[in-house]
Amino acid sequence: MKLVKYFLPLTLVLSAMPAMSQTALTVEQCREMAVENNKKMAIAAENRRKAGFDVKSYKANYFPKLSATGNYLFTSSSMKKKISGNYLPTFVPDPATGQLVPNILTTVDGVPIFKEYAYFPDMDLELKLNGTYMAGLQLEQPIYMGGKINSAYKMSKIGAEIASLNEAKTRTDVILESDEAYWTYVQTLELAKTARAYQDLVKHLLKDVENAFEAGLKPRNDLLKVQVKLNEAALQVMQAENGVRLSRMNLCHVIGLPLDTDITADSIPDKVLQGDLPAPDLTGRSEYAMLDKQVELKSQQVKLARSEFLPNIGVAGNFGYANGLKLNGDRLLDNTSFSAVVSVSVPLFHGFEGRNKVESSQSERNIAVLQRDELTEKMELEVQQARNAFEESKMEVLLTRRSLEQAEENMRESKDRYDAGMETMSDLLESQTMWQQAHSDLVRARTSAMLCETRYLKAAGRL
Repeated sequence: MKLVKYFLPLTLVLSAMPAMSQTALTVEQCREMAVENNKKMAIAAENRRKAGFDVKSYKANYFPKLSATGNYLFTSSSMKKKISGNYLPTFVPDPATGQLVPNILTTVDGVPIFKEYAYFPDMDLELKLNGTYMAGLQLEQPIYMGGKINSAYKMSKIGAEIASLNEAKTRTDVILESDEAYWTYVQTLELAKTARAYQDLVKHLLKDVENAFEAGLKPRNDLLKVQVKLNEAALQVMQAENGVRLSRMNLCHVIGLPLDTDITADSIPDKVLQGDLPAPDLTGRSEYAMLDKQVELKSQQVKLARSEFLPNIGVAGNFGYANGLKLNGDRLLDNTSFSAVVSVSVPLFHGFEGRNKVESSQSERNIAVLQRDELTEKMELEVQQARNAFEESKMEVLLTRRSLEQAEENMRESKDRYDAGMETMSDLLESQTMWQQAHSDLVRARTSAMLCETRYLKAAGRL
């Protein structure tokens, strides 16, 4: 009867806690909410969207560019010139041919002397620029730019693929962050239940000792020891509740809820001890694919550097209208025109600048290849470390569960021996403390195993 009376409150506390809580969130629900509401995911999605617009922007370089131009000149200056008057020789028609021939009278030392001269008076010229305007359309089309346009377009496409892979990587990071916040919250909830169960255990022990003390069966020293333990238990409950509050706020932050939202979580399942881990697949990791894309990007940069020192060919067409330029009040420009230009640029010598730039880009590509190989090996090491941590966590769960069973049995025996006067109060209190520690260790081991499973799945490319 004593054992039933002693363990009944403990059983009631541990079994009634979930029933007093609100609807529990599952780890899958938290993952979905985190992916949907997390700011990191929003940034990654915006980067992917930006990369898509960059691709369209570089693709536009394949097509002609049409632009409208216009100029209007306003100026108060003008150009003035005076042509001095003079005598001009005359011409007469040739009777035989009818064509005009010089009207020469004679020649002196090879210099002709004309019969008649016409007088040309002085002339003032004034050219006004004010009010001159031009408008037109210009069409430009690249023909061959050394592969620059093609390389830039391919680089933008690779950048868009990297942005998509980065979004997938961010998703796995957010899921891991969500799991860490979730299982930390679950752990604090379980530890708080353990702390309250331990407090209730000490309270009932205190009641039994008080009754025994009043009956003169137990010394006052035992009563004081239990009261000290009860004070410690009260402090532990407060600390555990503070931990629950902070971990709940952190989980709300991760999944995008207001920090003061009252939520709770499921209990810790035992599935982690069942079955084997899936085989790793590094190609499923976004980081692995991003490394390959980085090598492709550097390869295109080599071609882009080479294009800077290859011939460039382009054509341009212009259609415009000009109006203005008045000479002595008469308008000189009032017409449309069309022109076409073919532009060819062939680099000849730049002090080996082109070759050095190409070699530099090639070295960057080689570095990217080496970094990919190095990080791939590190990923393999990370997978093995995650597997080892998971296997160790499974073993830790088994051992702590066994320790809890032993601690419970030890506490029962210690209580019986204390009631029989064969054990001191210090030994009984120590057995209760060992039970609390074993129970807390089991909670930590089980939540750690759940996290180790998530970390392994992420490292193995299976998350």
